[in-house]
Amino acid sequence: MKKKLVALLTNNDDDIYCFRKELIEALLADGYEVLISCPYGEKFELMEGIEYIYDNPEIDRRGTNVMKDSKLMRHYSQLFKRYHPDIVLTYTAKPNVYGSIAANRQNIPVINNLTGIGSVKNQSKPKKEFIFRLFKHAYGKSACVMFQNETNMKNALAMGLVKGDYMLIPGSGVNTERYPLQAYPEGGNGIHGDPVVFNYIGRILRDKGVDDYIAAAKRIKKKYPATEFNLLGFIEPEERHYEQDLENLARRGIVYYLGSQKHVIPFIARSHATIHPSVYGEGMSNVLLESASSGRPIITTDNPGCKETLQDGRTGFIYEGGNVAQLCACIERFLKMKNKDRQRMGVRGREYVEANFSRTIVIDAYLNKIAEILNK
Repeated sequence: MKKKLVALLTNNDDDIYCFRKELIEALLADGYEVLISCPYGEKFELMEGIEYIYDNPEIDRRGTNVMKDSKLMRHYSQLFKRYHPDIVLTYTAKPNVYGSIAANRQNIPVINNLTGIGSVKNQSKPKKEFIFRLFKHAYGKSACVMFQNETNMKNALAMGLVKGDYMLIPGSGVNTERYPLQAYPEGGNGIHGDPVVFNYIGRILRDKGVDDYIAAAKRIKKKYPATEFNLLGFIEPEERHYEQDLENLARRGIVYYLGSQKHVIPFIARSHATIHPSVYGEGMSNVLLESASSGRPIITTDNPGCKETLQDGRTGFIYEGGNVAQLCACIERFLKMKNKDRQRMGVRGREYVEANFSRTIVIDAYLNKIAEILNK
């Protein structure tokens, strides 16, 4: 009996290895074949030993070139005609939209995963309206749309983007075995003693709150010299102006840019907390889930997809996105805590994500929904 084929579409290798690897393994273990369509990147080297069919599309992730996007949709159409997948799973904006349209035209059921509306919410009104029309066209015939936070789900329903089945899942979930509880480092009060280390982990992008992080670091360092602020992540092509700024900040000992790292656990392990100042259209912040799973308190905004990952005052602190004064107040509050209390805060965060954001919850939701759709 021929195995049923599941096609998985996304826009970068990090998404495959960091967030979908366990799902792919579960699908294979359940007797499905898997087709992965994703631009090639170095994270595929970490997928050795996993059997899948590979497709390498060209995706201009953040561009708005109509010709390039039309070419991507034709690519998906030809891909589906060649392999005849039984169901298509889509992630990230352009695979979600153009993969869905191509699959709909061939009557292939689609499960969309809305990982957030990204920078769309910060676009001009005409551009935003055009993009939401595309979303409505793409998701209107989906077999199921999975949302990563309740705010996105309510907004999508209110705008009529979804007409069929939908469900809420806890983001991409976190593999708590891949991100085990880390020993907590020694730390002082930020004025003297062992330094207190803070990390920003994510793309170097204005909407992710990089400017606020830098502004807060400048203020805090003046009062608390025994602190360290790090930035980890790749700089988006349109954000290259940050390169010189970050070099200057490092020379002054204010913020250290550590580049894009294949393995972030060692950097999380030597830190005391993760700061995620995002005002971006998040789905559910994987950075926060991974940091909490590792036993690190988190300081983040009241942005949907961020605020759900913690218990304010218990596993970290929440502040109003874009308010640097409030961010500094949260950092100062953290610095005034005894180190053993910071450690306990991190342990409670680990317990919280284990109970509410385990990746097994997400995998089970997918396996059950795929079986339900294909067995109708």
